[in-house]
Parts: sequence; structure tokens; C-alpha cells
Amino acid sequence: MRLRLPRWAAVTAALAVLAGAGTWTAVAQDDPPPVHRADRMLDVDGVRLDTSYFTGAGDGRRPAVLLGHGFGGSKDDVRAQAEGLARDGYAVLTWSARGFGASTGEIGLNDPDHEVKDVSKLIDWLAARPEVLLDKAGDPRVGVTGASYGGAISLLAAGHDPRVDAIAPQITYWNLADALFPQGVFKKLWAGIFFSTGDTSAASAAGGRPAGAATGNGCGRFTAELCSLYQRVAVAGKPDAGARALLEARSPSAVGARVKVPALLVQGQSDSLFTLAQSDAMARTLTANGAPVAVDWISGGHDGGDRETDRVERRVTTWFDRWLKRDTSVDTGPAFRVSRTGGVDSTDGRATLRAATAGRYPGLTSGTTDLALGGAPQTFTNPPGAAPPAVSAVPGLGGGLSGLSSLGVGLSLDFPGQHAGFDAKPQTEALRVTGTPTVRVKVTSTAADGSAVLFAKAYDVGPDGRQQVLPAQLVAPVRVEGAKAGKTVTLTLPAIDHEVEAGHRLRLVVAATDLGYASPVVPARYTVAVEGPLTVPTAPGLSTQAAALPWWVWGLPLLGLAGAAALLLTGRRRTAADAPDPELAAVPLQITGLSKKYKGGDRYSVRELSFRVEQGQVLGLLGPNGAGKTTTLRMLMGLITPDEGEIRVFGQAIRPGAPVLSRVGAFVEGAGFLPHLSGRENLDLYWRATGRPAEDAHVDEALRIANLGGALERAVRTYSQGMRQRLALAQAMLGLPDLLILDEPTNGLDPPQIREMREVMIRYAAGGRTVIVSSHLLAEVEQSCTHLVVMDRGRLVQAGPVAEITGSGTTLLVSLGAEIDDALVEKIDALPGIGAATRAEGGILVRLDGIDPTALIGELVRLDVPLTGVGPHRRLEDAFLTLIGGAA
Repeated sequence: MRLRLPRWAAVTAALAVLAGAGTWTAVAQDDPPPVHRADRMLDVDGVRLDTSYFTGAGDGRRPAVLLGHGFGGSKDDVRAQAEGLARDGYAVLTWSARGFGASTGEIGLNDPDHEVKDVSKLIDWLAARPEVLLDKAGDPRVGVTGASYGGAISLLAAGHDPRVDAIAPQITYWNLADALFPQGVFKKLWAGIFFSTGDTSAASAAGGRPAGAATGNGCGRFTAELCSLYQRVAVAGKPDAGARALLEARSPSAVGARVKVPALLVQGQSDSLFTLAQSDAMARTLTANGAPVAVDWISGGHDGGDRETDRVERRVTTWFDRWLKRDTSVDTGPAFRVSRTGGVDSTDGRATLRAATAGRYPGLTSGTTDLALGGAPQTFTNPPGAAPPAVSAVPGLGGGLSGLSSLGVGLSLDFPGQHAGFDAKPQTEALRVTGTPTVRVKVTSTAADGSAVLFAKAYDVGPDGRQQVLPAQLVAPVRVEGAKAGKTVTLTLPAIDHEVEAGHRLRLVVAATDLGYASPVVPARYTVAVEGPLTVPTAPGLSTQAAALPWWVWGLPLLGLAGAAALLLTGRRRTAADAPDPELAAVPLQITGLSKKYKGGDRYSVRELSFRVEQGQVLGLLGPNGAGKTTTLRMLMGLITPDEGEIRVFGQAIRPGAPVLSRVGAFVEGAGFLPHLSGRENLDLYWRATGRPAEDAHVDEALRIANLGGALERAVRTYSQGMRQRLALAQAMLGLPDLLILDEPTNGLDPPQIREMREVMIRYAAGGRTVIVSSHLLAEVEQSCTHLVVMDRGRLVQAGPVAEITGSGTTLLVSLGAEIDDALVEKIDALPGIGAATRAEGGILVRLDGIDPTALIGELVRLDVPLTGVGPHRRLEDAFLTLIGGAA
């Protein structure tokens, strides 16, 4: 990303880079790659299917993709993705499934004799198209993808039709009976939503006639047998054998042994309908079949939250590039990826995401550890009518709260006298749970038949013992039979990915009711006793990436410039800029009294920050998470406005759209490249958007730094993370800006690339330009930076040359002749004139705050500290930890 505004006319072109589809219209005076769409009704076994066929420009045959929609939707819901796939070189066919949209027929929940056969007929149609690549006569090269209902049809199609070559099902089910009747308990709220959605679809398709008018069975467009199943189970409050058998026969699990094609499995963590256990069953079966499999746990799901649509669609396209286009050079991503909440954006309150990855799918029980649970046997009541019920997830109303559970946000509720609770001890260090916790309990029931319906969940409880959060808002139901005299069962809790912070503890809660499920209406008393530890999986092979900055970090600079341009073009008056300071004309950056409060609150993210950067310096901006570094960089780049203070770059005041930003280049994670263009095309397009002459770009020098070789001519969507990092660096250096800002530039790079990045920064500044780098790699900062600014809790802790901070400044290393206890370290820390004292390798690090070294030695002798020497230390890591008092 570059911030550059040589003239206002360039802003519209820059904005077009973000828009993607309009890029060439704005910049190159060319239309975007055209997509041809043909709508037609296809007759399939007496049913008319409403279809759309998308093809992009270019001659020759290409692979095909069938793109299904979610339950209650239609082909129109996936049009944008279809157009994108067509531009990427696929022939794409979308259709409205039976009973949905303008298609006729009854809803059979992906009946193999109807909906699945429909897909085979669509493949027959594709095989006859002259644009579609064939593996042999009648056998097109075809992939199938879709979400939810459309995801299940992709799995079923692969199991029933051997012509399917690759699939990418998203947030879907493997066994629909297990999804709607988990452990023999009826998931009444979701089932009700299913059937009301079918009614709505029927009324819409029938031109507004009452629900059920389409078939006369009282269940909209559902088949008579499905209507009977729902009414029977809803009245009984529990499933029968016939209901299970019917749903299992229409599930991908019924043909699982025959699904042997490459599969990208995308499943939602915020999903009480189709849980992570469903994709786990898919992954285990398909892997056993010998199929290439990748598993991706996204943040959102059926309960709401961030579905990560753009990222997932890019990954689906790359998956098909590998297995349909047979392009072995593409990077299809890790075998396992899970999105984790990395914090809350201080400007808009939204959760930010980061990724954890592994080279193999760990399953749901990898790396288990046992946590002892305390508490005597407890008795509680199933109330008459099962009301009021406890609350976990609320389908359609959660608003994605489950994705924020790691931040202490939730809506769960348990009523007194209707649940039992058992606590583990507080964690001495953070514990990341990834998979399904289990626990063995003994259940006793006073019900006449000795049965019990229970709902097990594991809460994350704060240090005060009261604040508790239900990870992902998920609960595991279980039906226990024959428990009149007591019965031992193993409870398998929901699969989650959640970090329990140090000082927090896990609490097992077993409740008698839950809003989303059917419980017995006859009152009964249950007694539960734990008979073993809570066993939690930790998936130790996962590697968590550094938190990526969200889209606006690279998008808002251009959007902000575009907004400023609009003000000029419409004749609106602007506030006069602060006058330049001629004394600072040669100073790359001076920040004075900078403060910024969190949105809607009284707390500061940055407070009274002041420092100065000179030409030729490589300045490292350091601080623990939450120190205010990112907010400072956003204000520096003109993305957000300070509440107090000012920022001057070469004497010019910074505000959104300030012309001096043309002298600033910025590299941030998540640069906004157009994935279907090559690396070189992205750079050329970006530079055209700046409006500057081509000869000013210094492209060759930037490309030597990027060192992308032949990959520069490949589409960016095929790049690895490291390649994207190097391309973003080249883009930031186009035009050789006087001030270069790098935020975590080494993410995704291997050691040789990190060393090369270090050398690039040093060479760049040696020419008289200035570099500011924010990084968590302290060893790299120590080797590449000349100066440091250390922040903590929004304030400046220390600024100065690296040598001063690490070796001859106010931080000293006290060498010890023997170990000392924590109480003595605390006494040193409490001495007047001491800023902080912390343990370090070889002794104690002491930051002086008013006391001189001689007086310090006297105080240490008075405290009987067995010191052997006092002198400057040499490690930035030690200095950093001392300066921030261990807050990292």
C-alpha cells in the first residue's frame, strides 16, 4: 500500500483499484473482463430448474463449476461468486434447487432420487457445451461448491456421480440426522426454522398463495414424507427410528466411502446448526478414502459472525485451479486453518481475525490434557413444561456474538436450580483448547422411565468467579436412558477453538433445559456427579500468525483521499490547513502531544505521545499488544484523526488527504492486490492510479528488492504469503518515498528472506531516507534499527538510539552470585528511584528512574543482595521487558 497524492485527479483511479471490477475502466480506459450470462429453464424429469450459465472471455475449453445455494435461497444468491469464477477461467452453472426460487418441484432435502439426480443432469448439460473441457466424451472436468444446502449437494454429487473432479463444501452437514437429532435430542428451534423457510419459499414461488398451497400437504413445498416426519417429531419432542433413517439416507455420510475427490472443507465456528464435528467426520472419512483434504474453520457460521466471504471464495478458486486446471504451481493453503479473534478494532469496535495453521488436520482430540474438576454430586430439576429454558445460541438472533466469546462477550443464561456446575482450578498459564473436551459423569434420574435429557457446556470463568463466557455459544445435548439407579456416561462437549487466559478457569455446567432443543415436559430431578477429569484437546501442532490488520488499513488511505477529492470537486469548503513549519522542513516526522481515545469511551489508546525521527534513521516502534502502536500508525498515515496533539511530516501537518502523504510509502499486512492480475500488472496499475509519470516509479529498483523472479508474471492469487509480502514491499517503495512505514514486514518470510528484508531497510535509510518499522521480532529490530520508540498502554516509555536503550541507558543488569527469591525482587522493584526490576538471564534487570548507579549499589548491599556486578546489558529483549514491566 502506498499513500501518494500528487494530484487530485488520480484519486478516482486509486479508488477504482479497490473496487476491482471497475479498475480498468478508470485506469486503463478498458472494460473489465466481460462475463456472459445466459438464463434458461431446464426440464429435468418433469421439473423445471431455473439456471444461469456464466462464461468469461477467451477461446478454448475450460473446466466447469456447479455452484449451489443455501437453504431458502436461490441461484441469485451466488451470482457474484459465479461471475468471479467465470472471470478466472471457468464455465459456471448456477441453479435454484427444487422448491426454491423460480424452480418447480418439491423440497426433498437433497433426495438422491431427485435433487442429486438433478445435479447429474446438469453435468450432462455441461458435457454438451462447446466451452467446457472434457476428460472424455460425456465427462466434463467439473467441480461443485456451495454453502449449507449447496455444500451438502457437492458432497452428495461426488458420492453419486464419478464425473465430479473436486469439491469445496462450506458450513454444511455430513449426517443430517446427527445435526438435527444430536445424541437423540430434537434440535427444535433449527428444525422449525427449516420448515418455516420452506413455507416462505412456497408462498413466494406460488405467487403469494398461502403456505402449503403449492402441494396441499400443509408444509409448503416439502414432500409429504418430510412433512410427516417434522410433524411427528415436533409433537413427540424426540426423533423416532424412521425419522433418523430417512435423514441419514439423504446425507453425504450415506455415500461417504465413495467420495474420493479433492475436498476443501470450510466449516463455521459460530454454528449451532452444523457444528465442527460435522466437518471432522467428513475429513476423517475422505482422508481414509485417500482424497486430498484441507480443512478451514472460519469465524462465522449459521449463527452469524464473519463468514470471511472474500477470503473463502479466493481459496475455493485456488483449490479449483489446482485440481480442475491441474496447475501445480498454485498454493492451495495449509492442510488446516482456523480463524481466531485477535482483538477489537479501536476505531469501529469490530473483531479482528488472525489465522492458526498446521501442515495436517489435527482432528478434535489432539494433544489432550486433563483438568481435575471439583464439586460434590449435585441435584437439579427439569421444570414442568421445560420452562423457562436455559439459553445458549439463538439461531438468527446471535448477531455473531459467538465469534466474540474470546473477548468476554456472550448471551448464555442458566437458571438457578436447573443446572449443576463443577470448576477446574485457575490456569497458571494460558490454555488454548482446540477440539472437543470430554468428561465422564454419573447421571441419576427420577423420571418414570429413568431417562434424562441433559445439556453439557464448558464455560470460561474470569478471576472473580462470576463472569463467565460460553465459547462459541455452543452446548452439547445428550439423552441418557436407564439412569434410575445411576448410569455413567461420557459427555462429548462441542468442538471449539478458544483460549483460556491465565487466571481464568473452565467450569463444566450440566443443565436440564436449553432454548434450542426439546426437553421432557414432565418434571424430574437429576443428580450428576463427575467421575473423571475434564479432558481438553490442545492441537499442539498449530502455529498462530501475527494479527493481520483489517481491510481498512490498506483501503481507507485511498478512500480517504477519494473523499477529500469529492469535497473539492463539489465545491465544498475545507478547513484551512495548519501552516507549514519551515524549521521542520527537513524532519521526516515529529509527533507532539498525540492522544486518541477509544471510540465511545473514556479510555485512551494513545496518550500524550511525543517523539521525533530524523533523516537516515531506521526507527523501531515497539510495545506489547494494546500499547497503541497500530493507532499511532493509523494517525500517522492519515487514516484517523487525533483527539489532541499533532503530527508533522517534513513540517506539514498530517490529516486525511494531506498532500505531504505523497512523500510517504507504507507497507501493511493485507495489501489490496487484485488476485486475477499478475504481480507486475498490480504494480503498474497502482502506479497509474497515482497519476505520476512512469519514469518516476523506479520500478526496476523496487523489483530487485522484491526478488520475485518469474512469479512476477503470475496471478497474485497463486502467491504464497511470503511472496505477497515482497510484492507489497515493492509497491510501497515505488517512487522511492522519503518516509517508509513498515508494519510487521517479516510476517510469512523465511529466515533468508527476513535477513534480506533487514538489509533492504538499512540500505534504504543509508541513502538519506527514513524508515519506521513496527515489529514483534526484537532480535531483528535490534540488528536493523538505529533508534527505538517503546510504548506501553498508549504512552511513551523510552525513546533513543538502540545502543543507549540496550547498553548505556537507564537499564542495568545486576549480576548475582546466587539465586534470590521473589520477595527480594519485589523489594528491589519497590525501591525509590527504581522504574522496574525483573528477572533476566544472568541476574536482575533494573530500570533507573531517578536513582544513580552508585546509590543503587548501596541499596542492593543494604538488602543483602548477593550481587557480583552492575553494568549495562546488551539484549533488546531484556530491555523491552524491563521497560514495560513484563506487560508483554
